[in-house]
Amino acid sequence: MGNDDWNKQRVLEVLREAGVNPTSQRVEIGYALFSSCAHLSAEEIMQRVNADYPVVSKATVYNTLGLFADHSLVREVIVEPGKVFYDPNVSLHHHFYYVDSGELLDIPASALQIDKLPDLPLETEVERVEVVIRLRRCTAH
Repeated sequence: MGNDDWNKQRVLEVLREAGVNPTSQRVEIGYALFSSCAHLSAEEIMQRVNADYPVVSKATVYNTLGLFADHSLVREVIVEPGKVFYDPNVSLHHHFYYVDSGELLDIPASALQIDKLPDLPLETEVERVEVVIRLRRCTAH
């Protein structure tokens, strides 16, 4: 769904369909994330939601994003300790992460082939494989 397809009513409907109570704050946070079609940090989402006037606290943003992740509305992409992006694209895909700029780009699942995984610990199963390829831009020598 492109960013032109998102309005607050659509966010409210998506939250309801996912079993999330669509409070006004959750709708605002959802709209900031889903309408951007971008990888955003919690801080970036909070800035967008509070751009005109403060309506949500940092705790509310983090709690809401956790709730959205629990209901498979967003994916949490952890690129390094303390650096998490929230991705509204929940389909199977991977990421390039530019360590020098902090930019995160999608990699289609079909572009990466994983032929073998290590033996799993006893009584476990693979839920999902997510790959983040860390990049640094080359400097001219």
